[in-house]
Amino acid sequence: MIERHPGVLVWRLSKPVLAISSGPHGGGLGVRHWALNATVPKDYARPDPDAHVAEIAADLGLGGPGTGLLTAVDVRDVVLEADGGVRSWVTTGIGAHPTWAAGPPVGATAGELPGVGTINAVCVLPVRLADAALVNAVATVAEAKAQALGEEDVPGTGTVTDAVVLLCPLDGPVEPYGGPRSVIGSALARTVHRAVRSGISSERSGTGVGVVTSNARPTTMPGDG
Repeated sequence: MIERHPGVLVWRLSKPVLAISSGPHGGGLGVRHWALNATVPKDYARPDPDAHVAEIAADLGLGGPGTGLLTAVDVRDVVLEADGGVRSWVTTGIGAHPTWAAGPPVGATAGELPGVGTINAVCVLPVRLADAALVNAVATVAEAKAQALGEEDVPGTGTVTDAVVLLCPLDGPVEPYGGPRSVIGSALARTVHRAVRSGISSERSGTGVGVVTSNARPTTMPGDG
């Protein structure tokens, strides 16, 4: 289902899935064979994160096109939430300076560098979503994340490096909607919302490694037959 390697979480799929990703490697919409989320140092400064993810994938023997995310958060602190057949794995790092989506222009606050912080979500959907529904589902993830941050009194809507990956089957009936009031979108929103709130609590308390909460029985992952 999910592989845990030192500093890396891997979703190795037995057959290809449809993915939409904002990751530095394999971003966009397309068929993917794997996904990963890897921890990097807090002072990470490589100018080629795309190539870096490809190197990690090669070291792990991941074949075919995939998509990958990077974070300064220890990926052992991933939170899993499940609801209505949707499963979301989220690593949450707020850092010293969360950001508002509608903030000042870049450079308007010269001298203030954003603190390290990234919220990465890899979400597995049980049914095929239409392309437009996948785009809508990405927005649903952002809304759920912002709701969680607001409820936890975080002064921002996210961080400058947040990323999301959604995976769904290539075949089967196509679900046309991914918004927060659709069947799949609402379940997706609940999983991300709970996972982010749990991750914030863990980050603030500094407790535990490998936080996992799940409020619904997992279903078969797309690509696992």
